[in-house]
Amino acid sequence: MSKTHIKNVHARRVWNTQGHPTVEVEITLRYGAVGRAVAPIRALTHLPADEKAPAPDNFDLIAMIDHINGEVRSLLKGVRVDEQQEIDRRLLDLKDTDFFWHVGENILIAVSMAVQKAAAACEKLPLWQYLGTLQGESEANTLPLPEVPIFSRGPYFSRKVDVQDFMVIAVGASSYAEALEWTADVFRAARNIKRDSGLPIDNTLAGDERSAFENNEDVLETLTRAIEESGHRPGEDIAISLDVAASNFGFNGHYNMISNPELNSDHLSGMIIDWLARFPIVSITDPLGDDDQIGMVRFTWAVSKRTQVVGDQFFMPRSELIEHAAKDGACNAVQINPARSSTLSQCKALFNAAQVANFGSIIAAGANQTEHEMIMHLGVGWGVKQIKTAKFTQSGGTCVGNEGVRIAESIALSVGGSLPADGNLPPKSAFPWG
Repeated sequence: MSKTHIKNVHARRVWNTQGHPTVEVEITLRYGAVGRAVAPIRALTHLPADEKAPAPDNFDLIAMIDHINGEVRSLLKGVRVDEQQEIDRRLLDLKDTDFFWHVGENILIAVSMAVQKAAAACEKLPLWQYLGTLQGESEANTLPLPEVPIFSRGPYFSRKVDVQDFMVIAVGASSYAEALEWTADVFRAARNIKRDSGLPIDNTLAGDERSAFENNEDVLETLTRAIEESGHRPGEDIAISLDVAASNFGFNGHYNMISNPELNSDHLSGMIIDWLARFPIVSITDPLGDDDQIGMVRFTWAVSKRTQVVGDQFFMPRSELIEHAAKDGACNAVQINPARSSTLSQCKALFNAAQVANFGSIIAAGANQTEHEMIMHLGVGWGVKQIKTAKFTQSGGTCVGNEGVRIAESIALSVGGSLPADGNLPPKSAFPWG
């Protein structure tokens, strides 16, 4: 056996940032190289990753750990770690066994990620460089532009607000470090607005979603004000991005919003287009439901020249749907979220399909209460132009953001200082708002 062969697969019980147990998978190679990855909590519970999602109980975790240490270990032991697609194919073949009755397919993303990290460790390279330089996926010399939630729908917030995430993008930033700095400015300004309004501030949230926003427009107005009070120009320095997640309140082209019940597809599109006219919004994710293909085509046709229209749940996450959407004119960008996939090969297939369709791409760390700095490595190594992180108040968000700072410095060193150590960003012309 060579140094690239898998010697052991081991799963253990660990904890996420919400105090819930989850599973970490560790891949060990013949001569000691190791890769580890933690399963996103949503993958384990099969429920939205919010504050109401119950923690998996010990019995569930024990079953998961036993099956990984049994079936998966037997399946991968002795396999070359650099054969990622073959390994992922073997993992997906488990769908035909009793494995998924006990575990569920999304737990496999932790195995797949651990394999990729072990492959990079085997070559003594950071993952971004292994994917970019060694595997030839990209030049690996730019950082993805951050997209960070400031306000997100929670158990109380959702009583009056429908949109899932209200985010900011530092569209005018000249470097990755500057983009993070400007985003932090808005985060602090949002907290100050809440404090000055006499409302309680929850230290775990950006602006305390539990303190009764009246409707979607109220949040948009507050966020625009926060951009202004942070000292930046709305729409020029910092813009707004929304994850509407319309499938959460819509079915078959009919939408039941909290403040606007019984909307049809055209009415919802018209409302969002009105927001685009009134607020500095440059990107919309899932503005319509994943079963509303005609509505998504119409919406994209109306706004795509100036706005990024992102499919996330809309593609769920099947790469062949991107080809169909491109032909129909639905969306112009794809969100790639490993927590929604079974393997990294599935994520890469989504990215490849987006490239062929000339769509933009966003790799999403999400708010799954697990720290995955690996998401930033995938973004740099694959050449993804945007990254959606968790909030600054969640360690998963700061973990990913800070890893970008480290990678930026490493990139500058690897090219002899010809690139800035604070992080080279994709050109503005790469985005619809450019």
